[in-house]
Amino acid sequence: MTQTTIATLTQHYQPEEMLDSFAYMNALLWLTSERQQAIVHYWQLPQTVILGLLDQKLPQLDAGLAQLKQAGYQTLLRNSGGLAVVADLGVLNVSLFLPAHRSDYSITAAYQLMADYVQAVWPNLNLTTGEISQSYCPGDYDLSLNGQKIAGMSQRRTESALVIMLYISINGNQDQRSQLIRHFYQTSLAGQTDDRFPKVDPAVMTTVADQLGAVLTVDTAIARFNHVLTQHGTLDQQVLPKLIEEPEFQAHLAAAYRQMQRRQARLTTH
Repeated sequence: MTQTTIATLTQHYQPEEMLDSFAYMNALLWLTSERQQAIVHYWQLPQTVILGLLDQKLPQLDAGLAQLKQAGYQTLLRNSGGLAVVADLGVLNVSLFLPAHRSDYSITAAYQLMADYVQAVWPNLNLTTGEISQSYCPGDYDLSLNGQKIAGMSQRRTESALVIMLYISINGNQDQRSQLIRHFYQTSLAGQTDDRFPKVDPAVMTTVADQLGAVLTVDTAIARFNHVLTQHGTLDQQVLPKLIEEPEFQAHLAAAYRQMQRRQARLTTH
């Protein structure tokens, strides 16, 4: 985050736009490389369970998907590893794009950059990094407060750009989210034991608002993330909404969208 100008984009997708979330990720990776500029993308999706590639291996995935649909959630298969996470209006996704060659940041260093970013947003919270094994989508770079996970991360790289993706539970009913994913895995495993999938314990996950003991909106959280960015450069909130309408960007977005459409077919033909 040493760029002099940091461009931001905030998007609140409608349910029918769910594939846009990851299509934009691919297109923004291209744009980051093209412009050699850092970008931060904030986005939200209502009532969606975002599945990881490994979830395709579940023996009774169809039954699990049917259960999610019955609970009022749509499903999306993302183009990265990991496992199922919940998106709703209390969860904020923050994607940090950097023009960078593969050798510029190790995987660990890139994750640490995002962890430092979140810590700077809430300096009074004692953030810990490390796997919370009974959370949903556990990973080495889970972010937790007092042993309860608030956020997870993943990253993606091209030859000349890097994105670190964070989902962070800002507010809402984290117990309900955790129960949803716990039941999804119980149903999809159908009594089988497979250590690749977590035994989700709702007690090990929380939200930032609950940890603060205060009302916290997603818009307030975005404002705080932006405030931290102003300490590292000039914030530009005008350029990206215009650039994403340009024909060249739209062409990259359309190609990425078609890739996402093809990937979704795996949910019915796994």
